[in-house]
Amino acid sequence: MLKLNMEIGNIICKNNLILAPMASVTDLGLKHLAIHFGADFAVSEMVSVKGLKYKSKNTYDLLKTDEIEKIKVVQLFGNDPEVFKEVVKFKELDKFDIIDINMGCPAPKVVKNGDGSKLMENLPLAKSIIEACVKGTNKPITVKFRAGYEKNNAVEFAKMCEEAGASAITIHPRLRSEFYSGKANYDIIREVKGAVKIPVIGSGDVVDKESYNEMLKTGVDAVMIGRGALGNPEIFAKLLDKEIDLTKLEMIKLHYKILLENFNENFVVKHMRKHILWYLKGCKNATEIKKQVTEITKIEDVIKLLEKNEECLWGKLQ
Repeated sequence: MLKLNMEIGNIICKNNLILAPMASVTDLGLKHLAIHFGADFAVSEMVSVKGLKYKSKNTYDLLKTDEIEKIKVVQLFGNDPEVFKEVVKFKELDKFDIIDINMGCPAPKVVKNGDGSKLMENLPLAKSIIEACVKGTNKPITVKFRAGYEKNNAVEFAKMCEEAGASAITIHPRLRSEFYSGKANYDIIREVKGAVKIPVIGSGDVVDKESYNEMLKTGVDAVMIGRGALGNPEIFAKLLDKEIDLTKLEMIKLHYKILLENFNENFVVKHMRKHILWYLKGCKNATEIKKQVTEITKIEDVIKLLEKNEECLWGKLQ
């Protein structure tokens, strides 16, 4: 049974459910829907500290938030402690309640620069980054990492995070070399939870009530959901046994609406294609609809297509 009201520094959660940061995926629309359905907060896409330092517009776009976010969390990545210490003081981060540091991303373009999960091979540098952030701001600092890079050093890394001043940690129990293959090893989460006193958030393979309950057996303080929410933001309501008050079509329309309030239509229609394919996953006779969605260039035409085939989206979910 999950103990509610997890505290991350001075921030108190209610449901102890979190939407994971996913590059080019955890956008404002998905975050809005996840929180609507019961997530306490949604972590931003990875934000480069160097991009912030050198004023990259695309990087700053990732700092946009939605009014539904009562707890705002930004995830930063990089490998220079001094840049982290400088950036956490930026006024653009003032609106965020928690700053998370990515030390788990397995993407080749990230690790080749020494960022993400590559930091798990250099504990002194990783510790310096966390300490720099803790010294640079009074906001809670959290860290997301994996079981290890090529070998499991999750417990050692977790202890280091705690010693460096992290207020909470998130563990995804796969090695970097495993990416997302195979099955997440929940025993690693259990070991990490037993090794530290700060809150531990478990991440990996939670896609339904059964896998959620398996995650809870590790003793985690909260559960982070990533791929399980793709096209399925209502998963948070399902886990909380809450009513699902939107149809799939209504979710899609709201997703579009939130994005259009912040970005131009050309960007939104292209960006949303992958989300639509996820929303359609498992729908009967969806192959032709998916093909058309990838070719349509106007949002109103996508909506018309989906309205015409609304029965394919299951109607109102129970």
